[in-house]
Amino acid sequence: MPQASPRGTYLEVSDSLRQKIKEGKITEALPSQAKLMSAHGVSRSTIERALAVLKSEGLIESVQGAGWYVAGTGDRRPLAEKVTDLLRAKGVKVGDRFPTEKELCEKFGASRTAVRSAIAQMEGQGLIGKGATRGREVRALPVGQGDRTA
Repeated sequence: MPQASPRGTYLEVSDSLRQKIKEGKITEALPSQAKLMSAHGVSRSTIERALAVLKSEGLIESVQGAGWYVAGTGDRRPLAEKVTDLLRAKGVKVGDRFPTEKELCEKFGASRTAVRSAIAQMEGQGLIGKGATRGREVRALPVGQGDRTA
């Protein structure tokens, strides 16, 4: 940003996001904090303050591990659950290649940090692990919602 506004840069960012939501340019998930930082040329703390303003107005809401959403929209399940559903839908088998971090970032519009957290959760559950070569592979098939045992 050229020069700090007397009004507060975070308020300018929140105004910009509010306008995009009202115009329908942002309809579900907001861009990642990293993308917002780059787009507005500001620090993470400025973005966090701007998001806090919109959250206090009830315009957006955050979902741990999934990002920020326009209130009342979007798939709010944790990213690890979304990735598991993707594997299930693709009919993966044990030993199949697991998507790369980059592929998952693009598919879900998530930050690399969120993707790495989801991968760590899935590794912890024994669903994926290091492959024989580079990358990861599926180690166990994901359990479907109706297949879980207590």
